[in-house]
Parts: sequence; structure tokens; C-alpha cells
Amino acid sequence: MSLAPILPGATLGVLGSGQLGRMFAMAARRMGYRVHVLSPDTDTPTGHLADLEVAASYDDLDAIGRFARDVDVVTFEFENVPAATAEAAARFAPVRPNGLVLHVAQQRAREKTFLADKGFPVTPFAWIRSEADLDAALQAPGVPAVLKTASFGYDGKGQAKVSSADEARVAWTAMGRPEAVLERFVHFQREVSVVAARGVDGWTTSYGVIENAHTNHILDVSVMPAAVTPAVEQRAAEIARGVLETLDVVGVLCVEFFLTDADELLINELAPRPHNSGHLTIDACMTSQFEQQVRAICGLPPGSVELLRPAAMANLLGDVWQHGEPDWAAACALPGVHLHLYGKAEPRRGRKMGHLTALAPSAAEARELALRARTLLCRT
Repeated sequence: MSLAPILPGATLGVLGSGQLGRMFAMAARRMGYRVHVLSPDTDTPTGHLADLEVAASYDDLDAIGRFARDVDVVTFEFENVPAATAEAAARFAPVRPNGLVLHVAQQRAREKTFLADKGFPVTPFAWIRSEADLDAALQAPGVPAVLKTASFGYDGKGQAKVSSADEARVAWTAMGRPEAVLERFVHFQREVSVVAARGVDGWTTSYGVIENAHTNHILDVSVMPAAVTPAVEQRAAEIARGVLETLDVVGVLCVEFFLTDADELLINELAPRPHNSGHLTIDACMTSQFEQQVRAICGLPPGSVELLRPAAMANLLGDVWQHGEPDWAAACALPGVHLHLYGKAEPRRGRKMGHLTALAPSAAEARELALRARTLLCRT
């Protein structure tokens, strides 16, 4: 398949139609590309901005083939696309990142096993496929631990912290006794992430370390630059580059880490796509993670990842609407605050509806400003 650059005017295909696809479409259209999107839904965040919205199941391989015939490259906005779907698309257009990347990243046990086998630092874990596996895992890595379903877990869904063997057995049964991962609970000083990208010809680049805070297992606030040492910054970038190259990723990949009290980085999860923690790059960096995704999959050179100003991102969940329409004017009146809404009609508790980005002279000031802006949204 040709590695010639895919130039503006071409059509980019996206599988998945949520907010990540929406922001990708914004970047792509600004650069002069057309965008087609396919998902089982209609009137979607990505569909609002796409040139063509196709409603079809990811299991409808004929529809996937027709979709791929009409685009110049296919990419993803989420990783839980069946392998057969990626294979069907690849018969007609380059798929970036490739199906192997999805195969590894969409199942926790495969992902952790792959990373460990390749020498990347991960938390001690065991793959649970039977009661005997669970019994063995309770000896090593042992408890306290976090039990996670191997597939389809996100934002804290499908996981439970367990402090005893009995709790682990009860939690596994409550989950339906699925394939799972038992990870040793790690004491860490903070959670951080690195958003990185790799192009068709092998270039790699990464943004600085982003510090993340979660509430109820959902990302709440991200800040860049993170309060880490230069050695940690360098090590995080090296690991991210190593993962990109080992998986032969073409596109954007986020590596989520635990940073231990000893300043050791342990990979928690991979996301082979733009990531919630990288949303602040839209306003804070020379090139956003979404433009970088366009550049990477189209065979263009990388954009500058220079941080223009310290920034913080605060997620807006459906909870913000609990007292009625948020006070958008109050938040937007604050200098340095940028509002991003995802075009979702129905605000539900825990549903990601948008985010605020705040820019300030320091990361701490940016965080304070983002939180203040979010507080002003909530009418009482």
C-alpha cells in the first residue's frame, strides 16, 4: 500500500462518533480534509461536523467495506472496534493505527502481558481466566489489589479494589466471573500521562507530562506541565516512544502512568487514540493532539508540541446540569478560560459533556482558574 502523503482535499474515515471524533473532525476540516464517520448511531458529536455520517454496526462487514472504499485512510476514536472490522476496512484503505494495536490495547490482560514481555514497567499482575487462576493470583501478586475485567472497562467501570481473598472472590463473582486482571495495589504519589504520536515514516513526538486527578474513577482535572522532575519527564517520553515503536503505531497514543513515591513510572493503561487528558493541547500547545493525529495518519510531518502557556483542563460531566442550564456566561467571563462542548443533547450523571481549559502563568494558577470557572457554571 502506498506511503505517499494523503494531502488536504482527501477524505478521512473515522470509526466511532463521540467527542474524540468530533475534535478530530474539527482539526481535519480546518486543514482542508473531508471527514466520513461510521458508528451504530445518528445525530452524533462527530456526525455534526462530518461530511458524511454512516449509521451501521461495526459487525456489518459489508457496510465497513463500502465505508472504507470511499475514504483515503481509516482511523479510530475508540479502541473497542472488533478485529474483523479493522481487517474488513484494511482491504480497501490503510488503517492507522493498525489492527494489532487495537488487539493489544482493547483487552487489559493482553495489553499488560505484551508490555511486560517487551520489558516495559507495569504493576505486578495476574491474568484471571478461571477460579484456579484467581486462587494463584491471590498468592502472587496478592492483596491488596485491584480486580479489573479484561475487556470493556473504562472510567472505573468493571473494577473493584479488594483487600482480602474473600473480597476478591465476591467481586469476581459479582462481575460475572469474566476474564480479568488482578493488579497489586500500588502506592503512588500521582497519576500522569504522556500523549505521543508516530508518523507513517517513523517520526515520533510527545507532549510533556500531564498530571491527572480522578473523581469516582473518572478523569476530573488535568494539568500541564506536571510537577515532576526532569528525570521523570525524560523517562516518561522514552517509555512512550518505546511503546509507539514496539507496537508500530501510526497515529496518537496515550500512555497512562502511576508515579510511585520513589519516582518510578509504571504503565497503567494505553489508549491508542487522542486522550481526555490531552484535550488541553487544543488551547495550550502549538499543535493539538487532534491535529497531530491528522498529521500522523496522513503521512505529514509532525507539528510542534511546544507548550505556549501552563494549562489545566476540567471535565464537565452531566452533573453540572443538575440545577438547570449552566451559567456559561459566568465561566466565559474569566480571562484565559475556554469552553468546549461536545454536542450531546442529554446530560446524564457521569456523562462527559464537555470541558473547560484555563491558561495561566503557572500550572497551579491554571488549575485554580479551571476549577473556579466550573464552580461558576453551577447555578444554585
